[in-house]
Amino acid sequence: MFNMLKNSLFGNTEDTEYKLLSSETKNGVSYEVRRYDAAKYASISSEGRTYDQVTGELVRKLLMYIGGSNEQGEAMGIAFPIIITVYPRNDGVLSRRLAVGIRIPSMYQQSPPAPTDEAISIEERPGMTVYTLQFGGFAGESEFRAEASRLTRMLGETAPFQRKQYFCCSYDPPLKPYGRRNEVWFLQEEP
Repeated sequence: MFNMLKNSLFGNTEDTEYKLLSSETKNGVSYEVRRYDAAKYASISSEGRTYDQVTGELVRKLLMYIGGSNEQGEAMGIAFPIIITVYPRNDGVLSRRLAVGIRIPSMYQQSPPAPTDEAISIEERPGMTVYTLQFGGFAGESEFRAEASRLTRMLGETAPFQRKQYFCCSYDPPLKPYGRRNEVWFLQEEP
């Protein structure tokens, strides 16, 4: 198991490519608007437990899959970020439903290895445009909620983004002590 996690975290890595559409700064805080192409993702979901209770377990399962725990025994490496889809309630607290996704690395996009864990599915996600706010440090539910609230205030009431879900993104292995990169993504509503 350790070798699978090591392969997924320290083997081949790639950042998911995007097109930068714009970058803005308001009150000293910068955010970007980005366009991501459609791609295949390994995905797993949970209901009933909180963000902080379940994310580590779900991410670990996906890292096992991309690290070689699949029908082909193929260690694929990892494509960052790890994306956690959350569903906030009206008071901002995250519901007990979330989905974790890792983009299948480019080399395996055409034909990803089949997962051996029945909880993991391979899904084709459509292209998307997102508003992105980047921040550092170790991030759990409270940090992602605070940054999502900050991005909401920066965008204002009239910005065309989905308010029923957003994405919590992590770019670093859990043992990286400093220089960490996290992002909150709001999905732009298409006209």
